[in-house]
Amino acid sequence: MTGAPASAAGGSGEKPVRGGKLGTAAVNQASLWNIANILTMVRLLLVPGFVLLLFHNGGYDPVWRSFAWAAFAIAMITDLFDGHLARAYNLVTDFGKIADPIADKAIMGAALISLSILGDLPWWITGVILARELGITLMRFWVIRHAVIPASRGGKLKTLAQGTAAGMYVLVLTGPLATLRFWMMMVAVVLTVVTGLDYVRQAVVLRRRSLAAERAAVGRTAEALNEAAGSPGAVPADAGASGATDAGAAGVTDTGVSGAAVRVSGGSTAVEPAVRARDGAEAER
Repeated sequence: MTGAPASAAGGSGEKPVRGGKLGTAAVNQASLWNIANILTMVRLLLVPGFVLLLFHNGGYDPVWRSFAWAAFAIAMITDLFDGHLARAYNLVTDFGKIADPIADKAIMGAALISLSILGDLPWWITGVILARELGITLMRFWVIRHAVIPASRGGKLKTLAQGTAAGMYVLVLTGPLATLRFWMMMVAVVLTVVTGLDYVRQAVVLRRRSLAAERAAVGRTAEALNEAAGSPGAVPADAGASGATDAGAAGVTDTGVSGAAVRVSGGSTAVEPAVRARDGAEAER
C-alpha cells in the first residue's frame, strides 16, 4: 500500500486499524494520494483511453477492440478494489466520495453510449440503464437527509451483469458467444429495472418513517415544554414583586435552555447527511 503516512496528512502517525470504524479523525488523517484514490483516478483516466481504443480504425477492428476490452476490464477491476481498500485501511477522503461514483458511472456510460453509436447495442438498452443510474443517484440525494439506502445483493448482481455484458459486447464475438452476450445483456436490463424499482420503494418507505419519527419527536418535545410551563412555581406566592420577577426570569431561562436543546437536537440532522452520504457512497462500492 502506498500513500503518505498519517503524520504527513495531519494525523497522529499511528497505523490505521484494519477494518476499523471510520470516524472524523480517520477521514481527516487520510491522504489524498492514497492507493484507493489512485485507483479511482486511474479508472477516470481509462475512460477516454477506452473510447479511443474502441473507435480506433473505424471501431470494428478486432485487435483494437480487444485492447479496448482490456482497458474496460482494468477499470471494472479497480472499481472492486478501491472501495474495499478505502474501508479496510481508513482511506476515505472527500475526493474519493465524489470521484468514485463519478468514475463508476463514467466508464459504464462511455461503454454503452459508444457501443450504441457503433450500432452494436440498441439505444433503448443504453437509455434504460443510464436513466436508472441517473435516477437512483438523484433519488439518493432526495432521501439522504432521512436515511441511506443500502446497496442490496440485487444491486451488486446488477453491476456484475452490466459489466460482464458490456465487456462481451466490446469484444467481436460471433455464433453462440454472440447469442450468449445478448441474453446476458437482457439479464442485466431486467436486474437494472427490478433493483431500480426496489430502491424507489425503499426510498419512499424510509422517508415516510423518518418524517413520522421527526413529527413524533417534535410532539414529545412540545408536550414536555407545555408541562414544564404549566407546573407550579418554586417561589411562594408572598414573595412579592421581586420574587415574581425572579420566577419569570427563571422561567425564561428554562424555556430558553429547552429551546436551545431543541435547536441543537434539530441541528444534528444537518451533520447526519454528510455521514450518510459517505456511507451511501461506500455501500455502492
